[in-house]
Parts: sequence; C-alpha cells; structure tokens
Amino acid sequence: MAARFTDAEIAELLAEPKPLPYDYQGRLQLRQRSGHERAELDVRTPSGNRFRILLRQNMRNALDFSAIIAHAPPNSSLFFRLRRYNGRSHEHTNRLEGTTFYDFHIHLATERYQALGAKEESFAEPSNRFADLRGALNCLLDDCGFRLPDTPQLSLLEGLTP
Repeated sequence: MAARFTDAEIAELLAEPKPLPYDYQGRLQLRQRSGHERAELDVRTPSGNRFRILLRQNMRNALDFSAIIAHAPPNSSLFFRLRRYNGRSHEHTNRLEGTTFYDFHIHLATERYQALGAKEESFAEPSNRFADLRGALNCLLDDCGFRLPDTPQLSLLEGLTP
C-alpha cells in the first residue's frame, strides 16, 4: 500500500535538513539509458529518514527534464514524490483547479490530490526560476532542506616546501 502524508507532514519532510555527501556532484553525473540521461542519489538524514534525488534529461529535447525529490517511508519499498521540477516540454493541467499551462513548472505533493487517488505530486505551479536541468536541481536543493557539504579548507602552509 502506498504511503499517504498530510500537507503538514509533507512540509516537515521538505524542511528536514538533508546533508549532501562531499561527492554529491560526481554521484549526480548523468548516465545514458534508453533515450534519456539519468542519475540518482540517496541521502539519509540524522533522524534516519531516507530521501532520493532523481534526475532525468531527454537526449533529443533539452526542455524535457525532471529533477525529483522523493521520500522512502519506513517499511516501504515505494518512494513518495515530494516535489518534481519539470521542463517546458508539455502542457500541464491541474484537475481540481481546472488550470492549464505550458511552461517550466514545479509539481508539489498535496493531501488533496492524494485523496483524489491521483499521483501525490499531481498539482503543479508554473515557475520562472529555472530553464534547464541544472537550474531545476539548484532550485530543488534550495527549496527542500539540502545542506551543502563544508568545503575542507586548505592549510596555509600546504604545498609549501622548505
């Protein structure tokens, strides 16, 4: 059975600090697979929650991409998609609101769409904050509680020879 979350629980999951590993950029390098390039990265929080970043880029259409954050509920093999940042490659309609648009957009998991029996992240809002997959990933990291790793500082004397 798929997990269900209230809007308040979704907000808590998004706000939870998520430390990125030092090598997160290397681990998010896209790899070719069936007409798309893909990457994913699992992140575990100090509280034990598990999240996954998923990236997908169509190799023929630069505007067809997604950057997704999903949560792995305890005792479940299914991921719950909290947010999805999509390119401007298709028209989107919000069924409950009756609004349609063709633009870059951000899908948001909502209690209302879960109750409808739709995908948890069916609701979407247009966005002008990104225009490519890299920009969408940056928005996801900024919006969803990710913490960049501290950059180790070099010693002032490192590399000097006596």
